[in-house]
Amino acid sequence: MGQVRPRGRNRDERGRHQVSAETETEFPADAEEAVSATDDVDTDGDIEDIDDTENTEDEAPAGGTDRVSRLEREGDIAADYLEELLDIADLDGDLDIDVEADRAAVSIVGADLSQLVGRDGKVLEALQELTRLAVYRETGERSRLMLDISGYRADKRTRLTQLGAETAAEVAKSGEPVSLEPMSPFERKIVHDAVAAAGLRSESAGVEPRRYVVVLPA
Repeated sequence: MGQVRPRGRNRDERGRHQVSAETETEFPADAEEAVSATDDVDTDGDIEDIDDTENTEDEAPAGGTDRVSRLEREGDIAADYLEELLDIADLDGDLDIDVEADRAAVSIVGADLSQLVGRDGKVLEALQELTRLAVYRETGERSRLMLDISGYRADKRTRLTQLGAETAAEVAKSGEPVSLEPMSPFERKIVHDAVAAAGLRSESAGVEPRRYVVVLPA
């Protein structure tokens, strides 16, 4: 069961978060500028790309309360960090904290948060990486936390699952492989799962950031 942190307009009553000197910066008027912030973050050493789990089954949730407690703490740290960002940007949104598929998951829901998603979800991806780094700095452990804003990822999962199923049906009928448009590791994983559920095979080809899925006949 997820934990919800409601946030309202009357910040004077609830008290504003204390923002550290490291984070006390003006949020860009065009939030897509936030994407460039990740260019200055070295993720090759301490944080690596851990979403590229293509052609593998989702990890089964690890047993034990210690694992769940650790993931819940990740969610709390992430929510604190995101609340500060929302305060800086003067945006309102409720934060939902949960554990899904052996990952901490945080969702922000609000009336007008499109600038935090950005074109093709690029700002959302940048914010997710920054949030993971915030968790890492607090815990010293890599995070696979998933961030969603205004249901963007949930909607995309639905669309990509449908795309994978429809492409698999097309390939099964024609007997010819079909290549899809370039996608992120997260998006490719969804398509791979949908194709596998339809009884066909798929593989990734190309080089990042234009790596794509090829659906193969049986």
